[in-house]
Formats: sequence, structure tokens, C-alpha cells
Amino acid sequence: MKKLTSTLILISFLLSAPLCLLKSQQFSTVHDSSLYTVEGTRHGVSFFPRVQHHGVEYIPGETLSFDRYHTYEVICHWMSLWAEKHPEIVTLYEVTRSYEGRPIMQMTLTSGKNGSDTDKPAAFFEGNRHSGEITSAESVLWLARHLIEGYGNNPAITDLLDHFTVYLRPVNNPDGHELYLNTAQSNRSTVRPDDNDSDGLLDEDPPEDLDGDGIILTLRWPDRENGTLVPDPADPSGRIMKRVPRGEGIYATSSEGTDNDGDGRINEDGIGGLDLHRNYPENWRPERELTGRGFTQRGAGAYPLSEPETRAVFAFLMTHPNIYVVNSMDTTVPMHLRPPSTSSSEERMYPEDLKWYRYFDTLASKITGYEKAGDVYDDYGRGQPLFGHGPDFGYWYYGAIWYGDEIWNGGRAKDYDGDGDKDQIDMLAWDEEANSGEGFHEWKPVSHPLHDSVEAGGFHPKFFSQNPPPAHLETWASNQALFNMELISHLPRLEWEEFSVKRVKRHRGDSVDYDLTVRYRNTGKLPTALSQAHLVRIVRPDEVRITIESDTSDVPRYRVLEPVPVERRRDFMMMYGEESGGPDYISATAGYTPGGATTEVHFIIRVYDGAELKGSAKVSTTRAGLLPEKEFVIR
Repeated sequence: MKKLTSTLILISFLLSAPLCLLKSQQFSTVHDSSLYTVEGTRHGVSFFPRVQHHGVEYIPGETLSFDRYHTYEVICHWMSLWAEKHPEIVTLYEVTRSYEGRPIMQMTLTSGKNGSDTDKPAAFFEGNRHSGEITSAESVLWLARHLIEGYGNNPAITDLLDHFTVYLRPVNNPDGHELYLNTAQSNRSTVRPDDNDSDGLLDEDPPEDLDGDGIILTLRWPDRENGTLVPDPADPSGRIMKRVPRGEGIYATSSEGTDNDGDGRINEDGIGGLDLHRNYPENWRPERELTGRGFTQRGAGAYPLSEPETRAVFAFLMTHPNIYVVNSMDTTVPMHLRPPSTSSSEERMYPEDLKWYRYFDTLASKITGYEKAGDVYDDYGRGQPLFGHGPDFGYWYYGAIWYGDEIWNGGRAKDYDGDGDKDQIDMLAWDEEANSGEGFHEWKPVSHPLHDSVEAGGFHPKFFSQNPPPAHLETWASNQALFNMELISHLPRLEWEEFSVKRVKRHRGDSVDYDLTVRYRNTGKLPTALSQAHLVRIVRPDEVRITIESDTSDVPRYRVLEPVPVERRRDFMMMYGEESGGPDYISATAGYTPGGATTEVHFIIRVYDGAELKGSAKVSTTRAGLLPEKEFVIR
């Protein structure tokens, strides 16, 4: 109690201090190995007791196993080790720095065969955008190990990395990830100070671990006047609470902590509060608007891409338009989530694109067993919009297949009591049956400065309610990763088919017109681009280029009649990044090739004086990569 009183006195002082004073006395100056410090200027504390949670690996072991969670340091250790041991397929690099200055690390997985990473169709998988949703990081890490260890040993994985590129960012929010795993605290997303309760103060009322067990549990205390909870009659042990109308209950509850700012609420403004998954430019809305009549979005940030973590995703994708499929994962529902986030699917999606999304919905559910798969607006939000959401950005702005999957079911495995609802009674039954009862903490008395007869207990907030218990982690991480593997396997893949040369007309003077037909096939499943990608011009139409060997003769040997050649001016080439040297080429746009279909492009070439022409063709696409040169001869 003495320790708690001292803390409350410190907080009271801080709340009375002007923000400019806090700037000169930042808590980041506290250097104590027993404390974990969060950067930023706030009205509440920025340091918390350091905790090591059971089921979390804080120092890298000899092997990587998924019966435990891993700190960012451990995750970076394995990424570095893979890059060192497998340089032929793994490249590790920093994409940006987080709000607190941590490097955000990413891997590129692909072999050197068939070109560089940007020459191939690609996938991008991101984990841990939200601080406490650490299962997503483990799923990306599991996928990395699966691909790296499988290359050269598993023919399907070897073929995949020979023809495709996989970009992996296990932790896009290392600040929140580390706060979550090293303290009892949890927050929604970035740790940037934020005014969650609109009282003009920043992060002034975080939770407190009153009993010092390293976990922020649920508090309950008697309240006959305003109580909203009673012991659930379906649970004779009295552990599970049932909600009733206000005043009809015997208990009030909150998360573990006190009312630090004296506003009558407990823990309503903890560390941070901005949401990296509401910070994308597509359909972004501000947190507050001045008319009182417009849409707003909590957690949106000051402006689209205001946060370095989101901005890094945006910048990487825009400079890597070869990325076609994306999954930026969260917890907990579980659900395969896709666009739209602000309207129904049929309202403004191309039918041919929506068909693909619905195909992946069905495929995903078969692999993972998630009960729900569908759009954010109808299937998740039930007609309530989310603004600035990743899936909407991914489809309407970027023209990709983009999922924002939610992993883990919170222990709602089945309806044990047959009442038609998977509620806390069923969660408790699953915990006892499959988890040795470790997920629920029995109610126990704790001292509290505001209420009498207070008890702390309930389901473990981190390793049951929000993420699987460590013993069950790998099942969820691997199943999600296997769906992501399927997304990769559906990428388009181009292969040459036979060319043909046909004489179509002979002219006087020994000139002959030939039809050179160049053919290639998309042996993959997805088309070379979605219709939406074409609409927003994130991709260029597929292009076939032919080059004919130059000749030193002053007399022209040929002329291309169709397609009509376009003069390749130097300023045009510089503007669009084309090479200025080497032989000229003739190009023809080829639209977009569906999966399993063949595209053929005709070049009508007039050859003079019986000349023999040698040349080559190649195909350039934004999303399906490049086809290397294939030679032809016209005789």
C-alpha cells in the first residue's frame, strides 16, 4: 500500500504540472534495470515495473520453437541468423525507425534464379501492427522458417522461391510489441502519447498492477446501486460473471488499476491510443471534425500516414508494385477480413475482383477453420464503417488482394453447454479441458484506494483473451501461415509458348510481309492484374517488346508495319526510366492475361531483299514479373 500511495502522489504532481515542464523532465531519463521506460511526453507515468512473462522467450535459444512467444530481440536474432546462413535466398534490411527509434526489420525471400526480387510477382506479409496482437508476429516468423528450411528440401517451396518473392515484416510496431512483452501494460497500437478520453491530457490514467503479479487482471467490487454484473448461474463456482441491467447487479468491474485523474473512470487513458490500422489514406477520416455532422474515426492519427510504421508500409508497397497479395494480420475474432470497410462488397467492387476475394474466403476457411470470412463492413462491422483501414487501401488505392486477418478465437472453441452461444462459460470449459485451467486466474482480494472488498481475477488478458496460450500458439500461427502460402501459390506465372512466323504478302521488288506471332501463357491462377489495379493505374498494361539485331548496312533490311512504332524520344525515356542505350525495340501492349490463358501479340514486319532477321522478344508486366528474352528468326 505504501508503494501505491507513493505512486499516486507522484501522479498527482504530474497532473498538476504544465506540459512544458514535463518536456524538460522526460521520464526516459530514468535508468533502472527493473523499470521499462516508454518514450514521449505525457501527463502520466512513462516507466513501469519490468516483467518476464511465462511462455515468452527473452534470450534466443539454440532452436526456434513455437510453444512460446518471442521478444523483438529474439525475432531479430533469428532473422539475422537466417540472412547469414542462407544469403542465396534471404536478405535482411531496415525499412524505417519506429516512434521510439527502434529499427523495423524486414526480410526478402527469393532465390537469384529468374531475376531479382522486383522481377517477380510478390507477396507481403506483416505482423504485429497492433501492440498486443503478437500471434500475428509469430505467424510471420513461422512462415519465414517454413520457407527457409524448405528451400532445397521441399520441391514445392523451392519452386515457389525460384519464381516468386516473399517480403516478410514480422513486427511493424516494435515499440508496442516490447511494451506488451516486458511489462504488465498493453495498448492498442503505437506508444505515441494520445488523449484517449478527450480531457486535454495525454496518457494520464494507465492501468496499475496492484497485486504485483505482472498481469493487469479484472477487478470486481460490490456495488448494489450501479452494479451491472452477477455471478453467472451456469457457473456454480462463481468465477464467471453475467451482465444484467444497471442497478440489478451486485458487482461493478474495471481493469486492474486506479482513477489517476479523478474523473470517476479507471484506466481510460493509458499508453498511446492511435491505431496504425486506421492511418491509411484510403477513406481516412479525422478523429474530430468541426461541424459535428461528419464521419470521424477514433485512433486515426493527425493525418493519413502520420505514423512512421504505417508510412513505411505505404512507401515500400508503392516502390514495389510487383506486390500482388498482402496479409496484414491481427487478433482476435478469428476471421479472414477483406475489403470493403465502408460499404457492401457489391456496391463498388469489380465483379471479377470480388469473385477472387470470395474464392479466397472459402479457401481460407478450409485451411484455418475460422468460422467467418468476408468483408469488414458487413461481415465484421455489421454495417458500421471503419475508416483509414488497411484492406480498403489495399484494394482501392493499391489494387491488390489484401487481407487483414484476425487470429485466435479467445478460447471460444465450441458450445459446450449447448445454449447456442460460445460465451465465457464455454471459454472456461475449454480452458479446463485443453489448457489445464491455466487461462483463468481465481479471484483474490487486493487493496484499492477507492473501493472496498475488491478482488482481482479473470482470464489472462494477454495469453488467453488476446492471444493463444503458449502451448496452443503453433496451431494458430501455422494455420494462418499456410493460408498465406496459398495466397503466394496463386500468383501469376508467365511462360513462353512457341512463336510462329507466317508470310502474309509478297511485294514487287523482293520485299515480303511477315506475321511474327509472339505467344506466352499465364500458368498461374490470378490474372496478371486485378481490374481495380488497372483503374487506379498502379500497374501498366502487360507489354511485349521485340528487338531485332542491328546491321551495319546503309540499306534498311526491314520495317515494322504493325504495331506502328512510336518514336523513343530521350526525354520520354528519362521520364519513365527507360534505358537510353542499346538497340531500339518495338513494343505492343497486351492487356492482362487471366490465369491459365495464353496471350498472343502480332507484329507485321516487311523484310527487304530476302534478308534474314534475328531478334528476341521479352514480356514486361507490373504484377506478373518479367519473361526473359526468347529468340526468333524471320527468313
